[in-house]
Amino acid sequence: MSRKLILKITLISIFLTSFSITGYAQKKHTFEIKDGHFLYDSKPVQLISGEMHYPRIPHQYWRHRFKMLKAMGLNTVATYVFWNAHETESGQWDFSEDKNLRRYIEIAGEEGLHVILRPGPYACAEWEFGGYPWWLQKVDQLELRSDNAAFLAATKNYLKRLYQEIGDLQITKGGPIVMVQVENEFGSYASQRKDIPLEQHRKYNQKIKDQLVEVGFDVPFFTSDGTWLFDGGAIDGVLPTANGEGNITNLKKAVDQYHNGKGPYMVAEFYPGWLAHWAEPHPAIDASIIARKTEEYLQNEVSFNLYMAHGGTNFAFTSGANYDKKHGIQPDLTSYDYDAPISEAGWVTPKFDSLRNVIKKYAKYSIPSVPAPHKVIEIPAVKLTKVADVLNVLAKQKAVQHNKPLTFEQLNQGYGYVLYSRKFNQPISGELNVPGLRDYAVVYVNGEKVGELNRYYNQYSITVDIPFNSTLEILVENMGRINYGAEIVHNTKGIIRPVTINNIALEGNWEMYKLPMEQSPVLDNLSKSDVYNVGETKAKALQGRPAFYEGAFTLSEVGDTFLNMEDWGKGIVFVNGKNLGRYWQVGPQQTLFVPGVWLKKGENKIVVFEQINDKLKTVVGSTKVPVLNKLK
Repeated sequence: MSRKLILKITLISIFLTSFSITGYAQKKHTFEIKDGHFLYDSKPVQLISGEMHYPRIPHQYWRHRFKMLKAMGLNTVATYVFWNAHETESGQWDFSEDKNLRRYIEIAGEEGLHVILRPGPYACAEWEFGGYPWWLQKVDQLELRSDNAAFLAATKNYLKRLYQEIGDLQITKGGPIVMVQVENEFGSYASQRKDIPLEQHRKYNQKIKDQLVEVGFDVPFFTSDGTWLFDGGAIDGVLPTANGEGNITNLKKAVDQYHNGKGPYMVAEFYPGWLAHWAEPHPAIDASIIARKTEEYLQNEVSFNLYMAHGGTNFAFTSGANYDKKHGIQPDLTSYDYDAPISEAGWVTPKFDSLRNVIKKYAKYSIPSVPAPHKVIEIPAVKLTKVADVLNVLAKQKAVQHNKPLTFEQLNQGYGYVLYSRKFNQPISGELNVPGLRDYAVVYVNGEKVGELNRYYNQYSITVDIPFNSTLEILVENMGRINYGAEIVHNTKGIIRPVTINNIALEGNWEMYKLPMEQSPVLDNLSKSDVYNVGETKAKALQGRPAFYEGAFTLSEVGDTFLNMEDWGKGIVFVNGKNLGRYWQVGPQQTLFVPGVWLKKGENKIVVFEQINDKLKTVVGSTKVPVLNKLK
């Protein structure tokens, strides 16, 4: 055989292999909404779906979690697309690793699951800002979630870029995506924004649907709302589906009214659990209640989507918050366990078993066995060896100076912390009031802690005594932008109104030091004068001041585990450079999930940013079992 022929055969082989891997060589299927049914390859199908979000799960675990969904009896997975996860800055896109939506959808297809795509552009989902990029608030003349030229230009750009990424994974092109949602729970938003005429709301909602079509989406569309909110959220020619509707008669009546007098009927958000906030009990829903309702849906050919089937984790600064008149803000936990049938770490729960048993009775397909869970380990107590003085570290940075405190957005910072500092040439004492606090702060005078301020507890003021030639410092944390409701349009962070003492506005001489915590601090890179050995006498002087703690631990085997932060105050933890998310002593969450794929055999490094630091810390412990319902 000639070398030329061998080369030709090799190239053909590579081409065919590549063609098969991408899925385009597979048989094309069809999916449509017709004659009151969902039709897959022209045959009626009941969508038994579960919600699962790609950035809340390490990408190395995606396939395992899809197998878990299949073993529960599901034939479909639904996921939001989080705009802010991908367009991190205007025009800068990230679809890598845990944000690799394309690979997520491909694996779902490989595991035999249909995919329901929920691209928003608004998601909610207890996710920071409901999925909107924080920088939208800096765009001139932009009005969120409305028929506004600047906003619609941004949504069009997002949807166009999203289509480029995954458009060819629609079922019309041989992929697993069978349906796409238009907007999200817009009827709810329209009902709260009565300052905008309903027709104007409807006009905006229609334009989002038109944009989806214009960029290339061509599978069936649907909307999702409470049935009593269809009037503001339904779109002509688009299937309305229900959120949280337990009464099948109400569901069918509402859908028939807005969809040519017939179904199909679907509960797009069927809640087997519920979201959880800091400082509040973790909700729980009994497995038997969910099993009975599931059977009722199955008996009546009502399709449904479990929200959530598997919640995962709000790593880093991705957790959002609800708005509440009593509290102002209700920040969501780092854990997004959701009391879902598959736990935060991917474990079977009694709810999982109940649903599997019920679905088995009605499924017209075989349900595979349950995959084994990932290994779980307990790390011996990690000894902390170094501690750094955060206030001193920030003082060495270049400050942003202004005559008043600037918001995070004005400082071009999305997440993390900002230290607001002001020098006083004359003594002053009385009530310090920070009514524009967003969201949590520790206050210092000359580096000594004098109190905490907290939007959740409506604690905006404390008494201060500032001597001659002294410095006031306010370390402010963004605890997550509001992700639901009318207040989503009021979401700037930091200090957004004047600071006063005795009702006198403090103007002039403000200095702001940015601490976005986008990467893990490296204490070896800090000034030696700011870093101490934990055992040193000098380290004790850091009590009450924010601190970076560092330690290392060695592993002979890796596995999932949970850091026990119950004895700590408030802050975030990095392990091997990965931000695990927030902890806060108030609970109910007292542990942080550490995926085993983020650990390694040999040496591992941990860095803790502790904001309160009322007591010098020396160790971090771990446990094999999460603690998610312990309030203090």
